[in-house]
Amino acid sequence: MLELFQITNDTAFAQRCDDLGGFRLFVDLERMGKAERQAGRNTFISVHTLDDVGRIKSVLRRSPLMVRVNPLHAGTREEVDAVIGEGADKLMLPMFRTSDDVRAFVEIVDGRLPVVVLLETADALHSIDTWIGTAGLDEVFVGLNDLHLSLGCRFMFEPLARGDVDRVAASAKSHGRRFGFGGIARMDEGHLPGSDVLAEHVRLGSGAVILSRTFHRPGEGGSFEDEVTKLRDVEARLALRTPQQIEADRMRVAAVIDGIAAGISSSGATR
Repeated sequence: MLELFQITNDTAFAQRCDDLGGFRLFVDLERMGKAERQAGRNTFISVHTLDDVGRIKSVLRRSPLMVRVNPLHAGTREEVDAVIGEGADKLMLPMFRTSDDVRAFVEIVDGRLPVVVLLETADALHSIDTWIGTAGLDEVFVGLNDLHLSLGCRFMFEPLARGDVDRVAASAKSHGRRFGFGGIARMDEGHLPGSDVLAEHVRLGSGAVILSRTFHRPGEGGSFEDEVTKLRDVEARLALRTPQQIEADRMRVAAVIDGIAAGISSSGATR
Protein backbone atom coordinates (compact mmCIF):
# COMPACT_ATOMS: atom_id res chain seq x y z
CA MET A 1 0.00 0.00 0.00
CA LEU A 2 1.33 3.40 -0.99
CA GLU A 3 2.21 5.76 1.84
CA LEU A 4 0.37 9.01 1.22
CA PHE A 5 2.33 12.20 1.93
CA GLN A 6 0.15 15.09 3.05
CA ILE A 7 1.72 18.53 3.28
CA THR A 8 -0.02 20.58 5.96
CA ASN A 9 0.43 22.74 9.03
CA ASP A 10 -3.25 22.39 10.00
CA THR A 11 -3.41 20.27 13.14
CA ALA A 12 -7.09 19.32 12.73
CA PHE A 13 -6.50 18.11 9.17
CA ALA A 14 -3.33 16.30 10.24
CA GLN A 15 -5.38 14.40 12.82
CA ARG A 16 -7.88 13.35 10.14
CA CYS A 17 -5.02 11.97 8.02
CA ASP A 18 -3.56 10.23 11.06
CA ASP A 19 -6.93 8.59 11.78
CA LEU A 20 -7.07 7.13 8.26
CA GLY A 21 -3.71 5.38 8.53
CA GLY A 22 -1.18 4.93 5.74
CA PHE A 23 -0.14 8.59 5.85
CA ARG A 24 3.08 10.49 6.37
CA LEU A 25 2.55 14.08 7.43
CA PHE A 26 4.85 16.59 5.81
CA VAL A 27 5.93 20.04 7.05
CA ASP A 28 7.71 22.04 4.36
CA LEU A 29 10.35 24.56 5.45
CA GLU A 30 12.06 24.92 2.06
CA ARG A 31 12.34 28.52 0.87
CA MET A 32 15.80 29.07 -0.59
CA GLY A 33 15.67 29.52 -4.37
CA LYS A 34 12.20 28.05 -4.74
CA ALA A 35 10.36 31.18 -5.85
CA GLU A 36 13.01 31.89 -8.48
CA ARG A 37 12.97 28.31 -9.86
CA GLN A 38 9.21 28.17 -10.19
CA ALA A 39 8.47 31.76 -11.19
CA GLY A 40 5.46 32.08 -13.46
CA ARG A 41 4.19 28.57 -12.80
CA ASN A 42 1.06 27.51 -10.98
CA THR A 43 2.93 26.01 -8.05
CA PHE A 44 2.52 26.38 -4.32
CA ILE A 45 5.23 27.61 -1.98
CA SER A 46 4.43 26.84 1.62
CA VAL A 47 4.50 29.27 4.51
CA HIS A 48 5.28 26.65 7.14
CA THR A 49 7.52 27.56 10.06
CA LEU A 50 9.70 25.69 12.53
CA ASP A 51 6.95 25.98 15.17
CA ASP A 52 4.65 23.98 12.86
CA VAL A 53 6.91 20.94 13.25
CA GLY A 54 6.19 20.63 16.95
CA ARG A 55 2.51 21.52 16.52
CA ILE A 56 1.87 18.81 13.95
CA LYS A 57 3.98 16.24 15.77
CA SER A 58 1.96 16.77 18.95
CA VAL A 59 -1.31 15.56 17.37
CA LEU A 60 0.02 12.48 15.57
CA ARG A 61 -0.49 9.04 17.07
CA ARG A 62 0.59 6.62 14.34
CA SER A 63 1.77 8.64 11.34
CA PRO A 64 5.42 9.71 11.00
CA LEU A 65 6.26 13.36 10.44
CA MET A 66 8.69 14.31 7.69
CA VAL A 67 10.20 17.79 7.36
CA ARG A 68 11.71 19.18 4.19
CA VAL A 69 14.53 21.55 5.08
CA ASN A 70 16.33 23.97 2.77
CA PRO A 71 18.95 22.85 0.26
CA LEU A 72 22.41 22.34 1.70
CA HIS A 73 23.82 25.70 2.85
CA ALA A 74 25.98 27.25 5.56
CA GLY A 75 23.17 27.06 8.12
CA THR A 76 22.08 23.48 7.43
CA ARG A 77 23.50 22.08 10.66
CA GLU A 78 21.59 24.59 12.79
CA GLU A 79 18.41 24.03 10.79
CA VAL A 80 18.65 20.24 11.13
CA ASP A 81 19.31 20.47 14.87
CA ALA A 82 16.28 22.73 15.33
CA VAL A 83 13.96 20.48 13.32
CA ILE A 84 15.10 17.38 15.20
CA GLY A 85 14.54 19.25 18.44
CA GLU A 86 10.92 19.87 17.44
CA GLY A 87 10.27 16.14 17.04
CA ALA A 88 10.56 15.34 13.33
CA ASP A 89 10.73 11.63 12.42
CA LYS A 90 12.35 11.98 8.99
CA LEU A 91 14.31 14.68 7.18
CA MET A 92 14.10 15.49 3.47
CA LEU A 93 16.95 17.18 1.57
CA PRO A 94 15.83 18.99 -1.60
CA MET A 95 17.71 20.27 -4.66
CA PHE A 96 20.93 18.31 -4.19
CA ARG A 97 23.19 17.78 -7.19
CA THR A 98 26.14 15.61 -6.25
CA SER A 99 27.18 12.70 -4.08
CA ASP A 100 29.12 15.20 -1.96
CA ASP A 101 25.84 16.99 -1.17
CA VAL A 102 24.22 13.76 -0.01
CA ARG A 103 27.19 12.68 2.08
CA ALA A 104 27.51 16.10 3.70
CA PHE A 105 23.84 16.09 4.70
CA VAL A 106 23.98 12.52 6.01
CA GLU A 107 27.03 13.44 8.09
CA ILE A 108 25.20 16.41 9.60
CA VAL A 109 22.19 14.26 10.51
CA ASP A 110 24.62 11.70 11.92
CA GLY A 111 22.18 8.82 12.22
CA ARG A 112 19.70 10.72 14.37
CA LEU A 113 16.87 10.36 11.84
CA PRO A 114 16.26 8.61 8.50
CA VAL A 115 17.30 10.75 5.53
CA VAL A 116 15.11 11.16 2.45
CA VAL A 117 16.63 12.81 -0.61
CA LEU A 118 14.41 14.65 -3.09
CA LEU A 119 15.77 14.02 -6.57
CA GLU A 120 14.80 17.07 -8.62
CA THR A 121 17.88 18.07 -10.64
CA ALA A 122 19.33 16.66 -13.84
CA ASP A 123 22.75 16.47 -12.18
CA ALA A 124 21.38 14.27 -9.39
CA LEU A 125 19.62 12.01 -11.88
CA HIS A 126 22.68 11.58 -14.09
CA SER A 127 24.96 10.88 -11.11
CA ILE A 128 22.59 8.53 -9.27
CA ASP A 129 25.05 5.64 -9.27
CA THR A 130 27.51 7.74 -7.24
CA TRP A 131 25.18 8.51 -4.33
CA ILE A 132 22.37 5.95 -4.19
CA GLY A 133 24.45 3.62 -2.03
CA THR A 134 25.40 6.27 0.55
CA ALA A 135 25.32 4.81 4.04
CA GLY A 136 22.63 6.53 6.09
CA LEU A 137 20.39 7.26 3.10
CA ASP A 138 16.96 5.70 3.67
CA GLU A 139 14.73 6.79 0.82
CA VAL A 140 14.69 8.48 -2.60
CA PHE A 141 11.73 10.57 -3.70
CA VAL A 142 11.56 11.98 -7.24
CA GLY A 143 10.24 15.54 -7.35
CA LEU A 144 8.85 15.76 -10.86
CA ASN A 145 7.94 19.43 -10.74
CA ASP A 146 11.52 20.70 -10.53
CA LEU A 147 13.07 17.69 -12.26
CA HIS A 148 11.11 18.17 -15.47
CA LEU A 149 12.24 21.80 -15.58
CA SER A 150 15.85 20.82 -14.98
CA LEU A 151 15.64 18.28 -17.82
CA GLY A 152 14.10 20.80 -20.21
CA CYS A 153 10.75 19.01 -20.38
CA ARG A 154 7.44 20.79 -20.93
CA PHE A 155 5.11 18.61 -18.85
CA MET A 156 5.68 17.46 -15.29
CA PHE A 157 5.21 13.77 -16.05
CA GLU A 158 7.50 13.60 -19.08
CA PRO A 159 10.35 12.03 -17.03
CA LEU A 160 7.93 9.18 -16.36
CA ALA A 161 7.24 8.58 -20.05
CA ARG A 162 10.94 8.92 -20.94
CA GLY A 163 12.01 6.19 -18.52
CA ASP A 164 13.88 8.47 -16.12
CA VAL A 165 11.70 7.44 -13.19
CA ASP A 166 12.11 3.77 -14.16
CA ARG A 167 15.86 4.24 -13.84
CA VAL A 168 15.54 5.70 -10.35
CA ALA A 169 13.17 2.93 -9.29
CA ALA A 170 15.56 0.21 -10.49
CA SER A 171 18.56 1.85 -8.84
CA ALA A 172 16.74 2.33 -5.54
CA LYS A 173 15.55 -1.27 -5.55
CA SER A 174 19.04 -2.62 -6.28
CA HIS A 175 20.39 -0.76 -3.21
CA GLY A 176 17.51 -1.57 -0.88
CA ARG A 177 16.23 2.00 -0.76
CA ARG A 178 12.59 3.00 -0.49
CA PHE A 179 11.37 4.94 -3.51
CA GLY A 180 8.49 7.25 -4.41
CA PHE A 181 7.69 9.98 -6.89
CA GLY A 182 5.50 12.83 -7.96
CA GLY A 183 2.18 14.15 -6.87
CA ILE A 184 -1.27 12.74 -7.51
CA ALA A 185 -4.66 14.33 -8.09
CA ARG A 186 -8.05 12.81 -7.40
CA MET A 187 -8.60 9.63 -9.40
CA ASP A 188 -10.65 11.23 -12.19
CA GLU A 189 -8.91 14.62 -12.24
CA GLY A 190 -5.70 16.19 -13.49
CA HIS A 191 -4.08 16.68 -16.91
CA LEU A 192 -2.89 13.13 -16.35
CA PRO A 193 -5.71 11.54 -14.34
CA GLY A 194 -4.81 10.40 -10.86
CA SER A 195 -5.76 6.82 -11.77
CA ASP A 196 -3.11 6.79 -14.52
CA VAL A 197 -0.46 8.18 -12.18
CA LEU A 198 -1.41 5.52 -9.64
CA ALA A 199 -1.05 2.81 -12.30
CA GLU A 200 2.57 3.85 -12.80
CA HIS A 201 3.24 3.82 -9.07
CA VAL A 202 2.00 0.25 -8.85
CA ARG A 203 3.99 -0.79 -11.94
CA LEU A 204 7.23 0.64 -10.59
CA GLY A 205 6.85 -0.61 -7.04
CA SER A 206 6.70 2.91 -5.64
CA GLY A 207 6.17 3.21 -1.92
CA ALA A 208 4.98 6.80 -1.60
CA VAL A 209 3.26 9.71 -3.33
CA ILE A 210 2.41 13.29 -2.37
CA LEU A 211 -1.29 14.16 -2.50
CA SER A 212 -1.68 17.29 -4.63
CA ARG A 213 -3.04 20.42 -3.07
CA THR A 214 -6.27 19.92 -5.09
CA PHE A 215 -6.91 16.53 -3.49
CA HIS A 216 -8.32 18.18 -0.36
CA ARG A 217 -10.97 20.71 -1.39
CA PRO A 218 -13.52 21.20 1.38
CA GLY A 219 -17.01 21.67 0.01
CA GLU A 220 -16.17 20.43 -3.49
CA GLY A 221 -17.15 16.91 -4.50
CA GLY A 222 -16.59 14.04 -2.15
CA SER A 223 -14.96 14.40 1.24
CA PHE A 224 -11.23 13.95 1.64
CA GLU A 225 -11.84 10.59 3.31
CA ASP A 226 -14.04 9.49 0.38
CA GLU A 227 -11.34 10.45 -2.12
CA VAL A 228 -8.71 8.49 -0.18
CA THR A 229 -11.04 5.47 -0.21
CA LYS A 230 -11.39 5.79 -4.00
CA LEU A 231 -7.61 5.89 -4.34
CA ARG A 232 -7.23 2.75 -2.22
CA ASP A 233 -9.90 0.94 -4.26
CA VAL A 234 -8.15 1.81 -7.54
CA GLU A 235 -4.80 0.82 -6.06
CA ALA A 236 -6.16 -2.60 -5.10
CA ARG A 237 -7.57 -3.21 -8.58
CA LEU A 238 -4.33 -2.14 -10.27
CA ALA A 239 -2.39 -4.63 -8.17
CA LEU A 240 -4.38 -7.46 -9.80
CA ARG A 241 -3.34 -6.68 -13.38
CA THR A 242 -1.55 -9.24 -15.50
CA PRO A 243 1.93 -8.42 -16.89
CA GLN A 244 0.31 -7.86 -20.28
CA GLN A 245 -2.18 -5.40 -18.83
CA ILE A 246 0.57 -3.58 -16.95
CA GLU A 247 2.59 -3.13 -20.14
CA ALA A 248 -0.46 -2.01 -22.10
CA ASP A 249 -1.22 0.57 -19.43
CA ARG A 250 2.39 1.76 -19.44
CA MET A 251 2.33 2.35 -23.18
CA ARG A 252 -1.06 4.07 -23.04
CA VAL A 253 -0.02 6.39 -20.20
CA ALA A 254 3.24 7.28 -21.99
CA ALA A 255 1.25 8.17 -25.12
CA VAL A 256 -1.09 10.37 -23.07
CA ILE A 257 1.89 12.15 -21.50
CA ASP A 258 3.53 12.69 -24.88
CA GLY A 259 0.29 14.11 -26.25
CA ILE A 260 -0.08 16.53 -23.37
CA ALA A 261 3.55 17.64 -23.70
CA ALA A 262 3.11 18.23 -27.43
CA GLY A 263 0.27 20.63 -26.66
CA ILE A 264 2.32 22.77 -24.29
CA SER A 265 4.31 25.70 -25.67
CA SER A 266 7.91 26.38 -24.62
CA SER A 267 6.58 29.08 -22.25
CA GLY A 268 4.58 26.45 -20.37
CA ALA A 269 1.17 27.50 -21.68
CA THR A 270 -1.23 24.91 -23.10
CA ARG A 271 -1.84 25.38 -26.79
